[in-house]
Amino acid sequence: MIKFGTDGWRAVIGDTYTFENVRRVAQAHARVLQGQGKRRVVVGYDNRFMSEHFALEVYRVFRTLGFEAYLTNKACTTPMVSFAVKYMGFDSGVMITASHNPPEYNGYKIKDSFGGSATPEFIAMLEDELPKVKDIKPDRPQPEYVNVWGKYMSEVKARINQELFMQRELQLVHDAMYGSGLGTYSHMLSGTKANVYCIRSFRDPLFGGHAPEPVERHLEPLFQKVKALGANLGIANDGDGDRIALADEKGNFVNAQLIYALLLYHLVKNKGKKEGLVVKTVSTTYLADRICKAEGVELKEVAVGFKNINEIILKEKVLFGGEESGGYGIVEFLPERDGLFTGLNILELLLIEDKPLSEVIEGLFKDYGRAYFRRVDFHGGEDKKQRLKELTKNPPERLGSFKVLRVITLDGLKLVFENDGWVLFRASGTEPLIRVYGEMPTEEELNRVLEEAVKLLE
Repeated sequence: MIKFGTDGWRAVIGDTYTFENVRRVAQAHARVLQGQGKRRVVVGYDNRFMSEHFALEVYRVFRTLGFEAYLTNKACTTPMVSFAVKYMGFDSGVMITASHNPPEYNGYKIKDSFGGSATPEFIAMLEDELPKVKDIKPDRPQPEYVNVWGKYMSEVKARINQELFMQRELQLVHDAMYGSGLGTYSHMLSGTKANVYCIRSFRDPLFGGHAPEPVERHLEPLFQKVKALGANLGIANDGDGDRIALADEKGNFVNAQLIYALLLYHLVKNKGKKEGLVVKTVSTTYLADRICKAEGVELKEVAVGFKNINEIILKEKVLFGGEESGGYGIVEFLPERDGLFTGLNILELLLIEDKPLSEVIEGLFKDYGRAYFRRVDFHGGEDKKQRLKELTKNPPERLGSFKVLRVITLDGLKLVFENDGWVLFRASGTEPLIRVYGEMPTEEELNRVLEEAVKLLE
């Protein structure tokens, strides 16, 4: 069964992810676009197994159906496809990627006419079309290519403070995790005083034997290289380059919640940008609430998935949006997560503050309070999902020694405590997992609350 999740359709190659099914999805996508009078489509792809071949087949389907379609001239990141839609006159974009999923997966992401992830309404129309389409043998036109990579890089370069990068030396380790973000930082910072050391910077469709997800357990090579070089910072990108993770100057992991807070702080304090909403998903740090309150910026909370942030972007002026999984969008550039542009903003922050990242984070804690976060994932059978449904209908008034102050059922079950700490239970939209998220003012409280949360599901 073909079903679109939190961001696109993802499936195991050779099982559900076949050329036949990819053609069917492309046809359904095309029919929706035809109904809207749209005809220009760009098709990009990442470094996964056979991605370029699946992308070529999608291109052929669109061309057969009368679209003006183009292929990217090489593997690219997802934000590059979003950029092409927003700035290069395309009506829609396709990105062949399964993002951070394990190597056996591939997928199909759709970028809507505004440059961001397809809206739930668009996906609903596509899924309605799917049962009506049959496999076709598309024409085999000579591919027409477009240089999205180069144009995107030029625009990003114009939007960062080049003078900052010429003022003093900076040592950066970039971990591409074998994904399509390889070479982006070294290209962007060439000719500046920033020295970029690249690791895992070649194509490996097996991604070193694990998912190209920039989470702590996958980033030991980055931590070790930062320590070995005495680098100022380590940045990792996921398989399709729309998410980031950080290592500080000591080679310690910096969780995605802190990256959200750092980027928000940089935008509103260092750059003085306070017009528009800040949007976060329900699984994102309470530091965002505190920074917004202190700086007089309005904050909105939405369900998990950047498409839900996009819904707000389409209706209101948004300054910044992001989520716990490491995807952040600085909306004046793209209504989309972008692992290069956000990473460059972190580098700007370091240069402006002129302090090691660990000290910048300590300053953040001093100004807005401490926050410790962890997520626990486990395979969720029907019994766990049923238990979660029951808890959502009848949430507890206490979790161990913590009194529940508020209950939020926007996406799963979120229990907010008197100290601003919280725990969230939700089923993953992309994998067969139950996720338990927790954030508390101390590590000891975090350990306790997660222990009680896991017990609640058992």
